[in-house]
Amino acid sequence: MTSSSKRAYELADIFRNKMGKRVIIGGIHASALPREALKHADQVIVGEGERVIKDVVEGNIIEKIVYSSYIENLDEIPIPDYSLLKTPCKAANIMTTRGCPYSCSFCSTTRMFFPYRERSVDSIINEMEVYKKSGFKYVNFEDDNFTANKERSKEILRKMISSNLVFKETFFFGRTDMASDDELLQLLSDAHLRRVLIGIESLNQESLDSINKNQNIKDIELCGEKLKKYKIKLIASLVLGLDPDNKNDIRKSVEFCKSINAYQLQPAVLTPFPGTPIYEQYIKEDRMIIQDWSYYDMTNVTFMPKKMSPWELQEEFAHSLKHFYTFKSAFKILASFGFNAWIRRLGLWLVGISAELFFRNEAKKENGNIYNVLKKRDSS
Repeated sequence: MTSSSKRAYELADIFRNKMGKRVIIGGIHASALPREALKHADQVIVGEGERVIKDVVEGNIIEKIVYSSYIENLDEIPIPDYSLLKTPCKAANIMTTRGCPYSCSFCSTTRMFFPYRERSVDSIINEMEVYKKSGFKYVNFEDDNFTANKERSKEILRKMISSNLVFKETFFFGRTDMASDDELLQLLSDAHLRRVLIGIESLNQESLDSINKNQNIKDIELCGEKLKKYKIKLIASLVLGLDPDNKNDIRKSVEFCKSINAYQLQPAVLTPFPGTPIYEQYIKEDRMIIQDWSYYDMTNVTFMPKKMSPWELQEEFAHSLKHFYTFKSAFKILASFGFNAWIRRLGLWLVGISAELFFRNEAKKENGNIYNVLKKRDSS
């Protein structure tokens, strides 16, 4: 991934230069910038690697940059073998699809996982049976949008329920349009898919349109109401720094998430990942501030926003955490979700307080860190 690529390159260089090992690099960042990755590897795989990895390892494919075609039939891919892990694992992760039928301009998913594909329902149920027998109590559906095909989602949920494959709690990613289908919401709740991350992104319709989000404010408001009705916990994701948004728009979005009693808030600083339309746009407009990939983790400002300074946007990220994760809100979580959720909320409250202090302290250090760079731009 982009934020870990710097560290990955360091490790690759150790294996190649100090230990004389052969190195192959792949993944979403390497697929976007294969020539950069090739400086640290013998070969780079672009795209989904299953079709070529065996031949690359065995030396049957010798090209430096290997372009792999996508997997048409996802049922061909074997499921993960969790018995190989040497550390405890409480939740099994399941991918029932690859890609996303939407194409938001800031999202890197469809730049590697394209086109959108679905596994058969039977293959998903078979995988869940393995995890049930293995003793897992939790499952995460890691699809970018588990409810993209609502009828298919319903079929999976019905079979989970009828086959006694309901786990203690299952997490999934969804979109606000799921709120228009009460049958789907009821099945999600009955099958214990009761924790969902949804990209609200902004309460400014102009901002939603600018990123090709294909949702409107009414969708967002209805979703908040319906999830509460069906007792599905909402993790609300916001993108901070969209071109049409100012500071008031960001704060309005955070306040809305509080008003609908979102279980958690995931504020993400808009990050121009390589390969995305937003990255290409900002390069052309000369709006990039830094290309140290370790800062590209959605918590740091790496570009010039339009309606605030970079430092102001960095502070808005800290303010979002601090404003949402208050000490008082932790006790609401205790009453609604119990002790463990309360402890997590207290931890997030401390993160919100410390983030602001961390950014300001780092900004004082003349060592070239991103926060010092942003603060200097703000002062000049």
